[in-house]
Amino acid sequence: MSAAIKPPKFSLRFLLPQYWPIWLGSAALYLVTWLPLPVIRWLGAQVGLLMGRVAPKRVLVARRNVELCFPEMSVDEREKLLQENIKRTGMALFETAMGWWWPAWRVKRVFHVEGFEHIEKAFAQGKGVFGMALHNVNLEFACRGMGYTWPSVGFYRKHNNDLIDFMQYRGRAQSNKYMIHKRNAKALLSALDEGELCLYLPDQDYGRAQSIFVPFGGVKETATTTATLMFIRRTNCVPLLITSQYTSDGYKVKIYPAMSELADMNDEEALTLLNARIVEIIQEQPESYLWMHKRFKTRPHDMASSLY
Repeated sequence: MSAAIKPPKFSLRFLLPQYWPIWLGSAALYLVTWLPLPVIRWLGAQVGLLMGRVAPKRVLVARRNVELCFPEMSVDEREKLLQENIKRTGMALFETAMGWWWPAWRVKRVFHVEGFEHIEKAFAQGKGVFGMALHNVNLEFACRGMGYTWPSVGFYRKHNNDLIDFMQYRGRAQSNKYMIHKRNAKALLSALDEGELCLYLPDQDYGRAQSIFVPFGGVKETATTTATLMFIRRTNCVPLLITSQYTSDGYKVKIYPAMSELADMNDEEALTLLNARIVEIIQEQPESYLWMHKRFKTRPHDMASSLY
């Protein structure tokens, strides 16, 4: 617990004119979050469509990712998926505000957890839980909701703006246990050995260092971090996958059976299996995934041509 990030404190300088746009924007978002959820979802879709027009490069990245990951889909199927993903990416703005500012009773009313018995089984064995979470666009709200079922420990990256960092930390800390710096691997190892539920994102491109290249969807050589296996092998934990999904009237976190076999496989076999399972889970609700991230940016060597 000593490794936990100290909560950022309120400063009187946050009242200076340079911070007024943030206060005004936050106030507007706060007011919107008090609308009924179906209305917020409609507004989120409109924001997404607007984002698609003002940030066309991000749309191109998402389109290319879907094309690379699902080559078996028809052009029409991929375009339909992309348009839905754009709308849900717009909704992520409001979901962040909902995660930070909704009262607990309202979060609990629209949120449920499926498969929590897999975590309970690990705890009954006296083990920590290494929750490998998919980076879906609604992850911010899902972490808040999950905390009411079982508070977790996770990595934290300080925001560049001090006022936003103050708001972000307070929002994320409402229902979860504590947060540690994103580069403090030792603290996460300790938390797992102490029997905590810890959340980690294994499905992003963290660069060539400490990564190997294994398949992810239709891309045969995808930079995949080996840190995932380090956490699994060096601690008394149970690794399992977690995803956040939309439902007709709210949200759910879905927890999958343990993947304890990863610890005994070599790196290539283990990460190939993990990526294959991640892609299977993405396909349950592909429009919710963070396709605007350059998942395939890092190539095996400097001379390899960019996939974008």
